[in-house]
Amino acid sequence: MRTILLTGAAGFIGARVGSMLLAQGVRVVGIDNMNDYYDTRMKKYRLTALKAHKEFTFIKGDIEDPAALGVVFKKYKFDAVMNLAARAGVRYSMKNPYVYMTTNGNGTLNLLEQCRAHGVKKFVLASTSSLYAGQKMPFKESLPVNTPISPYAASKKAAEVMAYTYHYLYGIDVSVVRYFTVYGPAGRPDMSVFRFIKWIDEGRPMELFGDGSQSRDFTYVDDIAAGSIKALKRVGYEVINLGGSDPHDINRMIALIEKHLGKKALRNEMPFHKTDMKATWADTAKAKKLLGWTAKVSLEKGIARTVDWYLANKKWVSKIKL
Repeated sequence: MRTILLTGAAGFIGARVGSMLLAQGVRVVGIDNMNDYYDTRMKKYRLTALKAHKEFTFIKGDIEDPAALGVVFKKYKFDAVMNLAARAGVRYSMKNPYVYMTTNGNGTLNLLEQCRAHGVKKFVLASTSSLYAGQKMPFKESLPVNTPISPYAASKKAAEVMAYTYHYLYGIDVSVVRYFTVYGPAGRPDMSVFRFIKWIDEGRPMELFGDGSQSRDFTYVDDIAAGSIKALKRVGYEVINLGGSDPHDINRMIALIEKHLGKKALRNEMPFHKTDMKATWADTAKAKKLLGWTAKVSLEKGIARTVDWYLANKKWVSKIKL
């Protein structure tokens, strides 16, 4: 039985990756510091489902702590590390840039050092489409992403570069997966899909940056999790886009939420934020060729599933702080 270290195990994507790995017969050791960037009740909800599996072990810890990581790596023999722990959120990174660099940059370095010291030869790093700001669409992995426009994106670029260095120096096989606007059940409360569903259902005005004409390559969480697991394949060092390849404007997303809730949105349009991107669009030809992966869940099906989850869990989800 393979054993995989999964960081950010209580996170939105991390929890889904963990669940899929366990279903495939993989032993998962999950680490998460359970920080309060958003309401921890959501993290505890995801973690409860993982803890129901006998092959899942949870460790409350921080990838910023090299000594604590050393203890974990000595106790378990890992076949691979999947680093999905991160400080997320473009706008908040402008308020507290230091923690983004210590978690996303130094945290990744700490994990790579442990891989080097303990002979772990496979590393999957979750990265972001935010690196493509200002580039020509559709976004291809070959584009030069040397001008990040937020501390969040800059910290992710630092993690990618460090991972390449460890591949070059120590032969660690690295898959960098760049995610495009992930959404789905039990999603992050700071992201638009979750917030819009809750606001529309409660009859509260949505906080909408811009007029909704900006587009996103929305990608359902199950597709992202499946692609991340496929990225455990030996590739040398590769950067791989994981996205829907079918961008929709935010007004379309709002209309689908309205349809499935049976309610109309109240809009509070605010100025477009300087660090936001007008549009994202993933070229996923490389993921298809290298991993045999394509996104399968359409935006309409994904929004329907997300609204259904919200309604089924409304009693406690209504208390989640945004």
